[in-house]
Amino acid sequence: MEQNSLAATVRARLSGLHDAEARVAQVVLDQGVRLVHLSVNDVAKLAGTSASTVVRSCRRLGFGGYQELKIAAAREAPPGAEPQDDLDPLAATVRAAREALGGLSATLSRADLKAAAEALSGASRVLLAATGLSGATATDAAYRLRALGLPVDLPPDPLTAHLAAELLPDHAVCLAISHSGATRSTVETARRARAAGARVVAVTSYASSPLTEESTWVLVGGGQDLVFGMEAVASRLAHLTIVDTLSMIVLALRGGAAERAVSASAEVTASHSY
Repeated sequence: MEQNSLAATVRARLSGLHDAEARVAQVVLDQGVRLVHLSVNDVAKLAGTSASTVVRSCRRLGFGGYQELKIAAAREAPPGAEPQDDLDPLAATVRAAREALGGLSATLSRADLKAAAEALSGASRVLLAATGLSGATATDAAYRLRALGLPVDLPPDPLTAHLAAELLPDHAVCLAISHSGATRSTVETARRARAAGARVVAVTSYASSPLTEESTWVLVGGGQDLVFGMEAVASRLAHLTIVDTLSMIVLALRGGAAERAVSASAEVTASHSY
């Protein structure tokens, strides 16, 4: 297991856990490498639950049991390193960003990434669905995909997005971006697109959510805690990285057509520079 992948794996499964299991998962996130010094009973006490629930939670998180989870935590601890406490806001933000990006290798399915890029490459139209803080990521994705020569639609409001989803042509793709995967307007756009026959690519922070239930492929990255009621910047960095990776694969798939579109994009950009 690569460094930072333990936290990424846990965060990606948080939304599918029940109350006691979620408390165990939060203890895992809070303790990090300190888990190597804690017994299953220690974790149970911290989470306010039983040892059997801790073991069950570990299995729900994808581990064989608590010992396997401790081994994963031990592998992430640099030799001689001590856990850091009381980080200042800048250091904490940088650390969260590093963890989110490093965890992509654990949460992002290479097969789904390739399949999603192939679908985008041949799409008759790409409909972007996002709102709130995910809107900036959707705007970036729309620009990049349009610069690769793809027909892109980024509706300005949920009502227009729902109408666009209803009217999608054959072989269309809906690219839905949502940190929580539970934003009602984004999920509804994905649902309508799927009902119209389009394939849905979800870029989200959690492996289980209303959005993932409507999606053909789920690209998971981020999963950071909320800060002042908003997802941390680390999640958006992870989502932007997924968009960048999709764009690189699409560029390779579309070959000369994409290269010509990129050249046109470069010329337009140059014309707006001094």
